[in-house]
Amino acid sequence: MSKLFLVPTPIGHLEDITLRALNVLKGVSLILAEDTRTSGKLLKHYEIDTPMFSHHMHNEHKTVEKLVARIQSGETMALISDAGTPAISDPGFLLSRACIEAGIEVDCLPGATAFVPALVNSGLPNDKFVFEGFLPVKKGRMTRLSLLQEETRTIIFYESPHKLLKTLQDMVTYFGDQRPVSVSREITKLFEETIRGTAASVLAHYTAHPPKGEIVIVVGGKAVEKSAKKAKRDELV
Repeated sequence: MSKLFLVPTPIGHLEDITLRALNVLKGVSLILAEDTRTSGKLLKHYEIDTPMFSHHMHNEHKTVEKLVARIQSGETMALISDAGTPAISDPGFLLSRACIEAGIEVDCLPGATAFVPALVNSGLPNDKFVFEGFLPVKKGRMTRLSLLQEETRTIIFYESPHKLLKTLQDMVTYFGDQRPVSVSREITKLFEETIRGTAASVLAHYTAHPPKGEIVIVVGGKAVEKSAKKAKRDELV
């Protein structure tokens, strides 16, 4: 039966993949990979010889119709990104939407993603949260941060190491230097670390220790900041 599987892959540690994911990757007709060189290392490690096709942000608009037609003709495909769950700040949304509109069954497997362990490990409230992904680089960046000033839920961002200091400085400016912040980097990898504190203290840490690797920023919502201040006042009474 023709079908599209969205298959999460490890974000660092190769053992962070499910048995079901491995069976799907072995059984489909074709694997759609963001970067076939990166995914090739994973497939080689698990001795999977399923053919791959490059499907990434630069060609997905051009290839969606052809891929949908191939699935409709009887092929079963698995979509993977370089790391984590497809369509979470990675390619995947366009193809899954097109398949759904065409009446093709889409099955997303559970598995690795960076923001969940970063959120849980932050120590910040996780009963309600909002995932922002990457902030706009230029146009719309300040507007987005201004809108988030009043957000009461915990906020999650992705960021690259060379933009982290700028983003933390922006958070000091828009959220205040005492807003609680947790930065997790290199999750599941050898040099994994989480730095927790205020926006100002975390900025100071990474100013002194330039970061490397993939980064997730977790920011306490406005209500969390007020609660922290109230707790501090109560301690003084």
